[in-house]
Amino acid sequence: MRILFGGLAAIALLVGGFFLIRAQQQQEDELAEIAAPPPEPQDDGLPFADPGALRGPAPPEATEMTREERRFARFDRNGDRIITREELLASRTKAFRALDKDGNNLLTFEEWAVATSDRFAGADADRNGRLSPQEFATTRPKRPVQRCKC
Repeated sequence: MRILFGGLAAIALLVGGFFLIRAQQQQEDELAEIAAPPPEPQDDGLPFADPGALRGPAPPEATEMTREERRFARFDRNGDRIITREELLASRTKAFRALDKDGNNLLTFEEWAVATSDRFAGADADRNGRLSPQEFATTRPKRPVQRCKC
């Protein structure tokens, strides 16, 4: 019986050793794949081309925003490419408050008429009760001074 147990123990040690060596080889193979540095790129240098020999259409030029696009961007305060009612009316609140003399958030005809009459009187340089084209041109809203975008 002792010989039988000795033989089984020897076989078990051989099988265990075989699996142990096999597992160690697998780990070494996996580490070799992971630790291998990537191949270095070949240095081909920068491409060279004669600009006179180039064919095809010219690249598109950057265009400035059109006047309407700039106007749209002024109203679109949050930049979501959609103008809400609040965004549209926000530009008028300062002018409304200037016309609303009694501060009740209601613009009466009298308040509007006084402001319009004052504007007319300021533009009528010769005080004849009529506006010439030159006088009318002075009623055009003043453009704000462009600030430096430095």
